[in-house]
Amino acid sequence: MGSDAIELAAGQYRAIIGREGATLQRLTWCGGDLIWGGDSDSTGEGAEGAGAFQGRLMAPWPNRVDKGRYTFEGTEYQLEITDPERGTAIHGLVHSRLWTPHDITPTHVRLTYDLDGEPGYPFPLELAVDYRIHPASGLSVLATARNVGSTSAPYGFGAHPYLTVGVPLDEATLHLPARLRLPVDERLLPTGPPQNVAGTEYDFRAPRRIGETVFDTAFTGLRPGIEGRSWTVLAGPDHGVGLWADSSCGWLQVYSADGLPGPAHRSALAVEPMTCPPNALATGRGLRVLGPGERSEARFGIRMMAPTLG
Repeated sequence: MGSDAIELAAGQYRAIIGREGATLQRLTWCGGDLIWGGDSDSTGEGAEGAGAFQGRLMAPWPNRVDKGRYTFEGTEYQLEITDPERGTAIHGLVHSRLWTPHDITPTHVRLTYDLDGEPGYPFPLELAVDYRIHPASGLSVLATARNVGSTSAPYGFGAHPYLTVGVPLDEATLHLPARLRLPVDERLLPTGPPQNVAGTEYDFRAPRRIGETVFDTAFTGLRPGIEGRSWTVLAGPDHGVGLWADSSCGWLQVYSADGLPGPAHRSALAVEPMTCPPNALATGRGLRVLGPGERSEARFGIRMMAPTLG
């Protein structure tokens, strides 16, 4: 935990937020971990990095952009290739930037970052995220972006928490309320429209054990429940961890940590709420276009759940 980390607590919940990347470093209930977190210097991806983007925020795009190239309103842009192995620009621009905390209370913090525009993405945005802890409902997160430029801006958001229940994923039970999955190639880029999960190994609409299923998969067609939230629940023998996302996040990237070395291998499940799918800057699918002064919001949360609630 970095020295500039911010601790929030309510009831049996405790969260630690780092300034770098506005990172959710830790979330516990009764002292037990609900997420696999990372210190603020744990930047990386898969086996190639020191970490796996644990708890980071992804903006102004989540996931990957093919060759870092996209065209917006008739102009072509080139992003830095940050995943050289696959030739993609990954997880946006702010996951390793220092955010500024405001309005700190025992149960809430707001962090902001001014993205002034840079090569490959010359669109100024005011970004903010509010982390809030409640003794009954756990952690809630509100991420916002406002276009402070004079032209329209393409925008997408995602977050990168890993859920853990203290047992290997093979032994855990998953409830994933997604009707569709996105097929991808060996570079993890979309190869066609979303496909129905019915009858495939990716159908977890009824809770069942993960077993040997490997995920590095974007899902959509999420089924909303109470208050319009879709709930993904990872459950072990003693407790479950639920992640909800509202309609602002129509996609979930699920990653079973198979590419991670050592004890991290298949020990936690990344469930990444996203406003758009992989390669959205290039394809336009699900991409938000913010006019001058316009604002975008995304909401999700994490809480402890009884294992029977999966």
